[in-house]
Amino acid sequence: MPRKIIHLDLDAFYASVEQLDDPSLRGKPVIVGGSEGRGVVCAASYEARVFGVRSAMAMGRARQLCPQAIVRSVRMARYSELSQRVFGIFGRFTDRVEGLSIDEAFLDVGGSERLFGSPVEIARRIKEEILGEVGLRISAGVAPNKFLAKLATEAGKPDGLVEVTPDGVEAFLLPLPVRRLWGVGEVTAQRLEGLGIRTVSDLRGLGEDRLRHLFGAGGSHLFRLARGEDDRPVEGGGEAKSVSQEETYERDQWDLEVLGRDLLEQAGRVALRLRRMGMQGRCVTVKVRYGNFETVTRSQTLEAGTDHARDLHRVAVELLGRTEAGKRSVRLLGLGASSLEAAGSGQAGLFAEEKRERLRALDRAVDQLAGRFGKGGVRPGSLVASRSGEKEGGDPGTGA
Repeated sequence: MPRKIIHLDLDAFYASVEQLDDPSLRGKPVIVGGSEGRGVVCAASYEARVFGVRSAMAMGRARQLCPQAIVRSVRMARYSELSQRVFGIFGRFTDRVEGLSIDEAFLDVGGSERLFGSPVEIARRIKEEILGEVGLRISAGVAPNKFLAKLATEAGKPDGLVEVTPDGVEAFLLPLPVRRLWGVGEVTAQRLEGLGIRTVSDLRGLGEDRLRHLFGAGGSHLFRLARGEDDRPVEGGGEAKSVSQEETYERDQWDLEVLGRDLLEQAGRVALRLRRMGMQGRCVTVKVRYGNFETVTRSQTLEAGTDHARDLHRVAVELLGRTEAGKRSVRLLGLGASSLEAAGSGQAGLFAEEKRERLRALDRAVDQLAGRFGKGGVRPGSLVASRSGEKEGGDPGTGA
């Protein structure tokens, strides 16, 4: 039986909040991000996107494209406040809510229809309640699975509501550019286009054997997506079992130094989320997807749980060394913490406890700064240098 999935994504979230709080900004190009020297765009209003401004773009480049843009600093505390209100509205309709970021989530509403109506009716009510109670617009996609629901949301942005029915999958999916498929980055897209494959319909005509010959294990992944197949459940409800962060590179990455820096940034984000949950993780996992879509994971269980970025990063680098990263190109890199337990659990010796307390003091300072300036505003010095290997779908909560 097909699932009833709704994907929801707040429109240009950070920028929309700035326009909400300052009505004089409405209808004007607004950019939210860091300093112009080495800062990046965290979010851009749709008025700024007309000029080519995009999330993760260097601020200097964004100002060149749209010199009339109004720039605002990140206010993470405010965005978090409104995000909690939005997710509270999601929870009125189902307990199966999988948050992807501060402004995006999947909902499984298969068990909610008797109370609230069809998935489309539920999505419409959610949109209305968020606009009425929070003042923000959100786009929604309704489909039998997560992959199609997210594509539906993208098709309707901004402020859209698009449904893909089980009978309408082919009519919706086949005309789409092959670049729209999850996991198809610039390199893969160029290779496919070199073969004359520009639409999902073209891709479907190749057949699984041909795709496996061209892309190895990734060929089967493309074969399933070209048919709109995705069996991933919505992982929501109950207590969180893990906290993770991953990045997909626009161009495959070979440089271990860059990968190590990215793991450090991910460790900081995972640690911050753990501390906000009042949890610590005992198992650290690194996920690597190579250029041919083959995916491997490496894990290590710690003697005691941690919510410190330094601990997570140290283990993650060791785990990365147990993969073929650097010898093979990497298209996706992720870090996760699982086997969660309450913060402070476990035994520690006197000196270990003294060290833990020093780290706690540092963490409290970092958390306060993160609340004031946002996650992107506080980072280790090694991350300040410009980074190669721009990513697609980087920081969750980029306000797309």
